[in-house]
Amino acid sequence: MAIRNIVQIGDEVLRKRSSEVTDFGEKTHQLLEDMKQTLAKANGIGLAAPQIGVLRRIFIINLDGVLYECINPKIIKQSGKQIDTEGCLSVRGKYGTVERPKKVTITAQDRFGKHFIVNAQGLLARAFCHENDHLDGIIYVDKCTDLAEEN
Repeated sequence: MAIRNIVQIGDEVLRKRSSEVTDFGEKTHQLLEDMKQTLAKANGIGLAAPQIGVLRRIFIINLDGVLYECINPKIIKQSGKQIDTEGCLSVRGKYGTVERPKKVTITAQDRFGKHFIVNAQGLLARAFCHENDHLDGIIYVDKCTDLAEEN
């Protein structure tokens, strides 16, 4: 296991679309472990593989003591809206207001390739949308109505 460097805005890897994962073997498991350690060290909620320079459709979210490992995720349903402040481990020192769905349903695969569905609302729904955007080369600053420096 290794703590990886988190790529910062301006690096072209953050603007590329990630590839589907077809291999659920040791390399994928190692990547997930590295992502968990990197996220824990950075004290964040979520981390997408492109944020560590890996163009694969993988993200993890650790919220309220629950770890979600999402491979090849798709948002299949969304409803409502919420407007709140977001930040990003790849946009250090800044935050902005972003509108997201209040509720989402995602389908994804786990580290063994097994499909699962998660219904989320509130902060978890926001995190799923934020991390899923990274897989398509979208950063929250593309959607925010304002951008400010942290105090």
